[in-house]
Amino acid sequence: MRWMLDALTRLPLSVLYAIGGAVRFAAFHVVRWRRGVALANIAAAFPARSAAEHCAILRASYRNLGDVLAETVWAYGAGAAQLSGRVAIEGGDLIVDAVARGQSPLLLAGHFCNWEWLLLAAGATLKVPIDAVYKPPRQRVFDDFLRDGRSRFGGTPVAYKSFVVEMMRRRGEPRCYAMVADQTPIAQDDKYWTSFMGRDTAFYVGADTIARMLKSPVMFVGMRRIARGRYRVAITRIASPPYAKAGAHDIVEAYVRLLESEIRESPADWLWIHRKWKYPKPMYA
Repeated sequence: MRWMLDALTRLPLSVLYAIGGAVRFAAFHVVRWRRGVALANIAAAFPARSAAEHCAILRASYRNLGDVLAETVWAYGAGAAQLSGRVAIEGGDLIVDAVARGQSPLLLAGHFCNWEWLLLAAGATLKVPIDAVYKPPRQRVFDDFLRDGRSRFGGTPVAYKSFVVEMMRRRGEPRCYAMVADQTPIAQDDKYWTSFMGRDTAFYVGADTIARMLKSPVMFVGMRRIARGRYRVAITRIASPPYAKAGAHDIVEAYVRLLESEIRESPADWLWIHRKWKYPKPMYA
C-alpha cells in the first residue's frame, strides 16, 4: 500500500486531478457518500437560499474536495518552490517577527479551501518551525504517509493526544503551533457554545487555553481559491498577550466570526461532509 501511495505522489497534477475527479464522481453519484449530511448542513446554514442553490453548493463542494485530494497527494512529492509558487502568503511577516521575538504564535485555520497545503506552504515559504495538531488515522500505513508528507518542509505533525506534552517539552523553543480548529469536541469534553452559521455550535476551548498558557499571539489563517490549484493565504492577528483572566473564550469567538465570514463568502470551499453539529446544545449550557 505504501509504495502505491508514494508512486501517486510522482504523477503530474493533471493526472491526479483526473483521478480525483473519478473519486469524486464515485463518491457523489454512485456511493452518495455523506451527501445527505452535507446537503442538510448547507440547507440549515443558508435557509434563505433556494433548493437549487443548495444543490449547486453541494456539487461544487464535492468537486473542490476531489481537487483537494489530488493536490494533497501531489504536494507530498512536489518541491518547495513548486508549492510556494501556488500559494501566495500575505502577512507572513507577523509570524516570522513573532518567532524572532521569542514568541510562539498560535495559528488557527479551518477545513476551508486546501487546508492540507497550509502547513507545507508555510514551512516552505516562512522557514519557521511549525507544530501542527492532527488526529491520526486508524491505519498505520496512512498515518505514516500523512506524517511523512506533512513534515517535508519543516512542519511537525503532532497527534492531538500528545500535543500538550510536546508543547510543554518545547515550551522554551520559539515556534508556531497550528490547529485546524473547526472540529467538534466529543460530548463529554469542555467546549464553548456559540452561534455559527445560524446554529448553536460547540467548539474546542484549547485555543484560548494554549494562548494564555504560552502567552502567544493568535493569528487567523484565511485562504482563498484564486484558480484551480492556486491559493492566496492571508494571516490576520486576532489576539495578543497580555491576556485577561483564564476561562474567557474571546479568542475562540474571534476565530469563529472570521471563519464564518470566509464560509459565507465562498460556501463551496468548506468541508460540509463533516459532522459539525453532532449533538444539540444543552438547555443550561
